[in-house]
Order: sequence, then C-alpha cells, then structure tokens
Amino acid sequence: MNYFDTDLTTLHTKLVNKEITSEQLTKETLATIKADNEKLNAYITIDEDAALATAKAVDEKGINADNLWAGIPIAIKDNIVTKGLKTTAASKMLADFNPIYDATVIEKLRANDVVIIGKTNMDEFAMGGSTETSYFKTTHNPWNLSKVPGGSSGGSATTVSAGGVLAALGTDTGGSIRQPASFTGVVGVKPTYGRVSRWGIIAFGSSLDQVGPFTRTVKDNAALLNIIAGHDDHDMTSSDKAVPDFTAGLDGSVKGMRVALPKEYLGEGVDENVKKAVLDAASTFKSLGATVDEVSLPHSKYGIAAYYIISSSEASSNLQRFDGIRYGYRAKDVKNLEDVYVRSRSEGFGNEVKRRIMLGTYSLSAGFYDAYFRKAAEVRTLMINDFKKVFEDHDFIIGPTAPTPAFGIGEDSNDPKKMYMNDVLTVPVNMAGLPGMSLPAGFSNDLPVGLQIIAKPFDEQTLYRAGYAFEQATDFHKATPEIGGDK
Repeated sequence: MNYFDTDLTTLHTKLVNKEITSEQLTKETLATIKADNEKLNAYITIDEDAALATAKAVDEKGINADNLWAGIPIAIKDNIVTKGLKTTAASKMLADFNPIYDATVIEKLRANDVVIIGKTNMDEFAMGGSTETSYFKTTHNPWNLSKVPGGSSGGSATTVSAGGVLAALGTDTGGSIRQPASFTGVVGVKPTYGRVSRWGIIAFGSSLDQVGPFTRTVKDNAALLNIIAGHDDHDMTSSDKAVPDFTAGLDGSVKGMRVALPKEYLGEGVDENVKKAVLDAASTFKSLGATVDEVSLPHSKYGIAAYYIISSSEASSNLQRFDGIRYGYRAKDVKNLEDVYVRSRSEGFGNEVKRRIMLGTYSLSAGFYDAYFRKAAEVRTLMINDFKKVFEDHDFIIGPTAPTPAFGIGEDSNDPKKMYMNDVLTVPVNMAGLPGMSLPAGFSNDLPVGLQIIAKPFDEQTLYRAGYAFEQATDFHKATPEIGGDK
C-alpha cells in the first residue's frame, strides 16, 4: 500500500471501525518502505519488531475515537533520540549510539499510541541542505532519483513524498524542514521557536533548532503539531503559551486578510518557474478575497552570512561534548589523551561538520568575536525588526521556499558557498524565530516547487489557515511521484 489516496481522518475512521488493524497497517507500511528504501535510501534504521509490537499492543488496547493518531505509523528524523532505538544523527561519531531516554516529542507520540516505524536519513548532525553529508548513504528524491531531496531532513521528506508513511518528524535550523518539503512536494512546517520542546534533540544551533512535522496535507500537519506542541520543564526555551487546536478554523477562507510579498524574495537567482509559481499563488490568494502587497525585508540579504556565523558558533559549542571519552566514536590505538581528542573528532566527524566547527570556533575566538559573532547578532535583530514592521499591517507573508527546484546529486556538494545559498529564503524565519510552512505550489522541469508562508510568532493558526485555503483552491498536493507506487 501507499498513503497517496488517504488522509489521517480516513485512516482513523477505518481503525476505529475495525476495517483495518494497526498491525495490518504497520505490516503494509513496512513492506512499502522496505521495497522503496533500496531506491530512495530514506531510512537509516527500520524498527520492524518494535513497530509491530507497538501496533499489536494498540490493537489490544483499542483505538480511542478521540485519539486521531492512535495506531498510525510515523517516521522520525535520526537526530531525535528514541529510547532503545539507535540514534546516529547520520554520523560516524554516533553510529552505535543507543539512547536511554526518549525526546519529549517522542514521549508525546508514544502517549498518543503512535507507531514509530524507523529513523530517517539526514545530513550529518543536520548540517547540510541535500542529505548528501550523511555518513551512511545519500537519499534520492522520489520525483527524480538523480536529484537530491533537500536537507537536512531529506529522509523524512522523502518517505512522506513517496507514500511510505502518512507523516514524519524533522528538525529545522535554517530551512531543514521547509526546503526538503519544497523539493519533494509535501507540506513541512517549522513552528515558532519555543512552540515544541527541543529536549532530546541532538543540538546543532540551540537558538535556531525546532522540531516540526511533514505530511501530505495541511490539515494532517496541523493535527500532528497539536500533539507535539507545548511547554516542557526539561526545555527552558519552550514556551508556556497555551496550545490551541491548530485544525480549528480551517475553512478555506482568507477573505479580508492582508498578504505581504517581499520584493527581495523574487530577486536575482530565483528560478523563473519558481517566480511564476509564487506570483500565481499571489493571484490565488487575491481570488479568495485577500489583499496582496509588495513589501521589503531589506536586511534579508545579510541573512546567510549572519546565519552561518551564529549557527556554526553554536554548533562548535554543542559538539564539544563529542570528545571520544564519554560516548560516541573513539579512535583506536591512541597514544595519549590529546591523541584521543584529536583523532576521535578527526575520524568521527565528516568534512561539513568539521568546516562548521572551525568557522564557529574562529567566530567566537577572542580576537574576532566582536567582528563576527556580535555583528551577526546585531544583524539578526535588524532582521527581526524588518519582520515586525511588515506584520504591523499584514497577516502573513508569502514567497518561494527555495530559489530553485531540487538540484542534482553531487552538483553542489563540492561548493559550500553555492550549497549555503540554497537556504537564502528560509534562514530569515529561523533567525527571527517565526513559524514557516512550505506547501506544493507548482512544478519546474517536472520537479516540485514549494510556496513558503510565514506568520507572526505563535500564530501557527494563521499559517495553517492560509495554507489550507491555498491547498483547497489548487490541486498541486494531489500530484504523486512514480517511485512511491501506482498513481
């Protein structure tokens, strides 16, 4: 089976009415995933035995009619720790790491009787935009196997796009949910910073990281955020704001709303077909009764430079713990303590991770802190103020998720600067801590194009309302790749 022709509500109704059991659903899901994984490399670990045991236990317990996600298989990005299930962050450094606790989001999924099907491939320690920096394998885009699926959450996006699962979790530090969602033609949401607990996430950039869902539809995405959002005492950065029902108000209406379209988001370097998709989306919103205005986010052009200084600085700090002593990879035949440190890190980390550690360490060093890190933090404040100004008069912002559709495997991997520029339209959202969504909005050379929607802090309801209205007015979300099964 695949999940192309169904949604959460339909599956839940079948489970409640015993038209299908969770065990049957899980077996069919595993069969699809294993068949496609040879082509796609979406998974690092498929947890077949535990998934079937969970599904059987859910069936014996009975499906609660009020629990939409009970018995539904979900995939998890491999930097989210799962008790008793190997969590590698796609790195040699953690190739055999078996966590002794669950991340808070995993605890919430288990409390809702979700079936965790496996751990998805990603860029090493979430550092990359193509899922090519994984120590284990390169994931392929289901729309074209010679193309990347985006990153760093490429495995999660791929398995949803290919119909392997109904939903998956990813993390987004500078676009790592939204960009692969755009490249693979699915819905991906980065919630407001603090909306979802980061406890149990293998840290990359602590002021930027956020967990979010991948799904095929906006409504299913909102339903998954419903159960993973909320305050967590383990995470001092998690918000204590009440969590609303994100599926409420999805009526397809944006009448009277004001939409902002930043001129900088359609500038040089943006593919012409991507521009057309965004302008067509603007016309769609107008036809639905919204007003669309051109606006300016003048400091967004500095976003990439500021982001890579801040994120790399935070990464250099977060990755200090991997030293070959406490856990993780340890080099063999070492001669002394310094040898343990140097060789374990040199052998355990890949090139992209080393590059960012060096950049971050340099930016934080005594002679360069003011010139680089402090300046980047000041630019971040200017970017936040730009968004605040736009949101004084507008309900949400639209633009491309990525400047181009998916690029070829190996095409940008040896050019870090070119690779980093793929994040130019997504990093401002993380820098400002805002919620952002990518959803299907068209095609360029037979590859999906994503529309990015950005809302005010903690206003995911508007994000979903706008996304749902666009989705219902178009058919792009109904398109499916051949690799996932019969259309």
